[in-house]
Amino acid sequence: MCIVIFYQPGQGNYFFHISLYGEAVKSVMICKGYAGTVEYNEEDACLFGRIAGIRDIITYEGESVAGIRQAFEEVVDDYPNHCDATGKEPDKPYSGKFVLRIDPSVHAELAAKASADGKSLNRYIADVSAHA
Repeated sequence: MCIVIFYQPGQGNYFFHISLYGEAVKSVMICKGYAGTVEYNEEDACLFGRIAGIRDIITYEGESVAGIRQAFEEVVDDYPNHCDATGKEPDKPYSGKFVLRIDPSVHAELAAKASADGKSLNRYIADVSAHA
């Protein structure tokens, strides 16, 4: 697996590129808490994506990495204005909280590993997830 992370200091914008050998390339950008996907369309020779994790369907495209990043940042910046114009509340970006349902035996195993590491279950899962 290859993970490349680009960071723009002071802007809070990230671009993640995750490549699994023998599998499709998947990329995610983060801007102002919103996550955006990046995919490549061979037929149109362009990059495209959508904001993930919200009910609204917001897409963007570009012909280069810089172009797709700029298009993503523009739609993120414009999203609240669009919602104001249409009279609806914008969906919030990820809060950092989610509910996870797992088998009780897995829950017990994770709790034991967290305790052995001297961590809360929440901290342990957050640490493990950060390296996934």
